[in-house]
Amino acid sequence: MVAAARQPSFVLPAHPNELDRRRIERALKSRKRYRYVEPLVVPVAEGYQVRSPCCSRNIDKDGGVIDVALLRHDPAKTMWKLFWRDHAKGNWELHSVHQRLTAAVDELNADPERIFWQ
Repeated sequence: MVAAARQPSFVLPAHPNELDRRRIERALKSRKRYRYVEPLVVPVAEGYQVRSPCCSRNIDKDGGVIDVALLRHDPAKTMWKLFWRDHAKGNWELHSVHQRLTAAVDELNADPERIFWQ
């Protein structure tokens, strides 16, 4: 009798992972605003947080690193949620929902309303 292969009792989440984190970093190089700063992409639960030096001094007068965006994967709906940081209130606000990570990053890069890159 052949024993069946054992399946692990846990499943690793798909996100965050190093491959997608690096893909986001590369994609951010084509953003429209503040192209002269190098943003950080930090893994967080179910996604990635984008942080960047505050060149405009609108949020941090000293030009420190601020939160720019939060990309969260919703595994139940297989969608990406893109959040912007409301610095006045100190919380994340939902901006848009996307089928693919690339579409969410494209929206972040374009930032036509100047919500993310302030």
